[in-house]
Amino acid sequence: NKVTTAAVFGAITPDLSLYLMVTWSIYVQKISPRQVFNEYYFSPEWQQVFAIDNSFVLWGLLFGFALWAKRPMVIAFAGAGIIHLCFDFPFHNDDARMHFWPLTDWVFVSPYSYWDRQYHAGVVGPAELTLSITMCVVLWRRYKTWVAKSLIAVLAGLEILATGFFGWFL
Repeated sequence: NKVTTAAVFGAITPDLSLYLMVTWSIYVQKISPRQVFNEYYFSPEWQQVFAIDNSFVLWGLLFGFALWAKRPMVIAFAGAGIIHLCFDFPFHNDDARMHFWPLTDWVFVSPYSYWDRQYHAGVVGPAELTLSITMCVVLWRRYKTWVAKSLIAVLAGLEILATGFFGWFL
């Protein structure tokens, strides 16, 4: 179903820039993961990109427009992006994003993190992974085509790899 597909893409879009920039930096530019995550990630340039694609303001405007225009696919896309941000917001400590850009550069520094063990990632990370894999199973059962099932499997695999990478290597 096209609306559900739009929701899946909306759910991954807030992190898409991160995955693309990290992949380019590590695999094309051959920069070490430690340098990417300890320096590049926190650079003003990268943080500005994250401010744009993690902005409740921008996603909210898109959602409001979609409601006004009565566009179910855009409603699903923007709604899923907002849900992603709602789950992200309380789980970033020193890597918090400017979730209310362009209105403010303020960040919420949470006492919890999905990846940093200093901030309870030993509990938060596995809970997030369990929820993500559970949602992948729901989608897997909903879709019947091998293309959709393959995409869902790739997304589940990426989630498992990212959790392992953040948990074990950083």
